[in-house]
Amino acid sequence: MENIIGQIKEGVSTRNSISNFCRHTAFVSQIEPKSIDEALKDEKWVEAMHEELNQFASNEVWFLVPKTAEMNIIGSKWVFRNKLDEDGVITRNKARLVAKGYNQEEGIDYGETFAPVARLEAVRLLLASACMSGFKLFQMDVKSAFLNGYINEEVYVDQPPGFEDHQHLNHVFKLKKALYGLKQAPRQWYERFSNFLLSHGYERGMIDKTLFIKKSNYEIILVQIYVDDIIFGHKIVSLKNLWLL
Repeated sequence: MENIIGQIKEGVSTRNSISNFCRHTAFVSQIEPKSIDEALKDEKWVEAMHEELNQFASNEVWFLVPKTAEMNIIGSKWVFRNKLDEDGVITRNKARLVAKGYNQEEGIDYGETFAPVARLEAVRLLLASACMSGFKLFQMDVKSAFLNGYINEEVYVDQPPGFEDHQHLNHVFKLKKALYGLKQAPRQWYERFSNFLLSHGYERGMIDKTLFIKKSNYEIILVQIYVDDIIFGHKIVSLKNLWLL
């Protein structure tokens, strides 16, 4: 018994599981900060915040403008979350900059906010149909999906806490695209993505508006949207069964 390393009740630790643990643990923080001041003291969370701001720059989400008294400026805040794998091991430190959407005024900062969301029953039906028809489905998560949706209103947000431009402290950001936390963000993301699919020959579902279908000769492609997750698949079908899909 004295030759056994570790706790017996924890089971066997393989070299693969240990290497996976070490691979992630060495490069991520194990603590979720409660405030921006706490996060700025941890270099791993500073890197996570820089990664988020780089997404803003690459997507051209906003630009600085001088602050005026007529602007309705919305605050911003950081949200910190540790991402876990199926074994409960922390694999990523995720810092999300969100807008304080509860400060938005209807008719000024936003108009319509409704965006179709797939019901779980529709997703289950798609999975069941794929099993019966031999479809091979894939799933993908769109990184920073809401940052791809253009907004029509004039929306201004404060500079990110902890990352203010000290040469332009009297400036705020004017948004070109949606920001997480804005009331119109889900709708603008769905509108841009659905317009892209429709412009490439897809047809929107008559009942489920988050389902898109494209048929060409004996081929069919299905795309199901669930917020920022996308399920899609492709199959070659016989002509006599094509009308069923």
